[in-house]
Amino acid sequence: MNCIGCYKKIDKDEYCLSCRKKLFDGKRVSTILDFDKPKAENISLYNEYTKRLSISGVQLKYSLMLVGNKLELTEKNGQYLLKPIPAADHLEMMEDAPENEHLTMQIASQIFNIKTAQNALIYFRDGTPAYITKRFDVKGDGTKYIQEDFAQITNRTKETHGASYKYDGSYLEIGTLIKQYVPAAMVAVENFFKIVLFNYIFSNGDAHLKNFSLIRNQFGELELSPCYDLMSTIIHTPGESDTALNLFDQDYESDYYSTYGHYGRMEFEAFAKKLGIVEIRYLRIIDAFIEKKDVVTKFIANSLLSTDVRQKYADHFLDKVQRILSSPNSPT
Repeated sequence: MNCIGCYKKIDKDEYCLSCRKKLFDGKRVSTILDFDKPKAENISLYNEYTKRLSISGVQLKYSLMLVGNKLELTEKNGQYLLKPIPAADHLEMMEDAPENEHLTMQIASQIFNIKTAQNALIYFRDGTPAYITKRFDVKGDGTKYIQEDFAQITNRTKETHGASYKYDGSYLEIGTLIKQYVPAAMVAVENFFKIVLFNYIFSNGDAHLKNFSLIRNQFGELELSPCYDLMSTIIHTPGESDTALNLFDQDYESDYYSTYGHYGRMEFEAFAKKLGIVEIRYLRIIDAFIEKKDVVTKFIANSLLSTDVRQKYADHFLDKVQRILSSPNSPT
C-alpha cells in the first residue's frame, strides 16, 4: 500500500513518518476522521467552520485543529483546511477533486521542487475522501504570519473591480510587483515563472490573483508564499480558458499564437524575458517539464484518481508539453 500523503510504499494503513512530521509534528494521526462528511443532517454544524469559496465558487473549506492526535472541526485557531468533494451539478467528475488537488500539489513538490503547502488525502468516517492542507501562515504559537494575496496587494475588490475582480490582471503584473516588494527578487521571480508555467502545463485555469501571495517570513522580509490550490481544473470544467490571467499586460500575439490560438514556448520565453530572467535560467525551467515527462506520467499512473480521470489528466498534461516542445523559439 501507499501513503496517502506522499505515495511512498508503506506496510501499514497510515501516514508515513515523513508525512507525519511535515503535517502533524510527528504525531500518529489517523487517515480516517472520526466524523461524517457534510450532508443534509449535519450541514448546519459544518457551516460554522466554513472558510471561503474557491474553484468556481463551489469548493467549501473547513477549519480543523489538532487536539492530541485527533483532528477536530474548529471555529478559531485552525491549523488545517479540509476540502471535501464539492457539491456542484454543473461540474464534472467532482468525486476526483480531492485527489486531483493532492496529486497536482505532490507533482509540483516532489518532481519540480516547487514549494507548496503541506497536504494529503484523508477520509471521512464513511470512507469518502477529502483533501487536507496545513496552514503555512500559522506559527507554532498560534499567531499568524502577515500574508497578502495579489488581489489585496493591487487593491482589487468586488466593490472596486466587479464580481470578476480576481481575474482582472496579468501574470506580468504580479511578477513586476514581486520584483518591487521581495528582497530576493530574482529567486522569487524565477520561482513565480516556474509556477505560472506549471499551472499552464497542468491545466490549472483558475490560478487567479488570489492564488498568489506574499508572506512576511520570520526575519520580517517578504517572500513568495508556498503554492496552494494547484489542480488540473480542466478535468472539472472542460472548455475553460488555458489561464486565469493573461501572461502580458496588453495583447501579445506571436506567429505561433496567431496560428494556433494558444500559448506555446515562444510566449513563455517572451514572458520570462519581460520578467528579466536570463536565458540559460528560463530555458532550464522550461526544458525540465519536457525532460521529466515520463516521470510525471508514471506518477499520474500510480495516483488514486479514477481510471477515466487518470487518463484525462495525463492526456491534458502531454498535450501541453507538446505545445512547449513543438513551438519555435522566440526571436532574440
